[in-house]
Amino acid sequence: MPAPPTTGIPDVFDPRIFADGVPHDALRFLRDHHPVCWQDEHEVGIWPAGPGFWAVTRYADVWHVLRNPQDFSSALGATQIRDPDPADLPFIRRMILNMDPPEQTRLRRLVTGAFSRRRLERFTEQITQRARDLLDAVAGAGECDLPAHVTDDFPLLNLADLLGVPPADRQLLLEWTNRVIGYQDPEHATTAYGADGKPINPRSPAALADMFDYAQALAERKQREPADDVMTALVHAEVDGERLTDAELKMFFFLLVIAGNDTVRSALPGGVAALVGHPDVYARLRADLTGLPLAIEEMLRWHPPVLTFRRTATRDLVLAGQPIAAGDKVVVYHVSAHRDERRFPRPDVFDPAREPNDHLAFGQGPHLCLGAAFARMQMRIFFTEFLTRLPQVEPAGPARRLTSNFINGLKSLPLRWAG
Repeated sequence: MPAPPTTGIPDVFDPRIFADGVPHDALRFLRDHHPVCWQDEHEVGIWPAGPGFWAVTRYADVWHVLRNPQDFSSALGATQIRDPDPADLPFIRRMILNMDPPEQTRLRRLVTGAFSRRRLERFTEQITQRARDLLDAVAGAGECDLPAHVTDDFPLLNLADLLGVPPADRQLLLEWTNRVIGYQDPEHATTAYGADGKPINPRSPAALADMFDYAQALAERKQREPADDVMTALVHAEVDGERLTDAELKMFFFLLVIAGNDTVRSALPGGVAALVGHPDVYARLRADLTGLPLAIEEMLRWHPPVLTFRRTATRDLVLAGQPIAAGDKVVVYHVSAHRDERRFPRPDVFDPAREPNDHLAFGQGPHLCLGAAFARMQMRIFFTEFLTRLPQVEPAGPARRLTSNFINGLKSLPLRWAG
């Protein structure tokens, strides 16, 4: 198959572009003129070039890809843009995120019970007190860097409670998250190199051996000392005589640590940035919290925690008029779909009363996020306390973004307020 044309097509692959801000103009151009277009996967710093991929930018096409795993597989090449080492794929495919039905359906049935409403609501009081403590700790200073002083710790500690991770081990969760999510950002993680001098994929089994060892030890502890937490529930989960294998349990722990932490870690400062960028909306919400549930959904549309997800075409097919060959990478851009005027009226307006708001922040189809209810709970509690415990805040300097084409992260969001 000849190389697809890329002349005149803006680059929306390079993670360094996203460090300067989401390239909304480029994505709008692609939606209007090249809704499914080829992106060269060029070398980025120490990371080698890849084969390239099809970027999908319109809402309807993103929705279609996510809803049709028989055509767009999560398992063939996993779900990250960069190709994993072929030797790592069998293990990587033990994670539910990197499975297709019916195997994915089987595993989802096994783990869904761990996220019961009763279990999540048991942590409401702890989460509320944590939000109050973190915000009260900065309230008297009149300024803070929100991620560093508040929102990095908040979801991390909530997740540790939910999983049943002992307090002494909780910083490990942050270390592992930074290693995996921030590998493209030299400020965020340290790169490990193999004997051949090449960088080691941070999602490979070798790079995550310490996390998997910890997951095994924690599982064994929960067998001996069960508690009302998710790790205990996973260890004892059984449906029709089936239980999680050791590999599936380790990979599910990996998924919870990374996705369970970093999505909320991204969504919270992203939501605050949306509010300080729209002070009239911010003031109305502070005066009337009844609008908060809809406002949270608009925050998730405006600043989706996940920018992209990868699939692999299972057969030769056509998407939005573009022929795609079996085996090609197909990358959906949630961040573009959320600004598609074909789906959202006035998509570039932050509207806290937007309804309906069919954003894709938690995915769609068989991979709809299992932790969405817990994420929304944390956001609701945090923003309730943020809007009532601090005066109206304003930017105290430029925000700094994570260098990533995957997570929509803010490394720094300086804020200030009057006493």
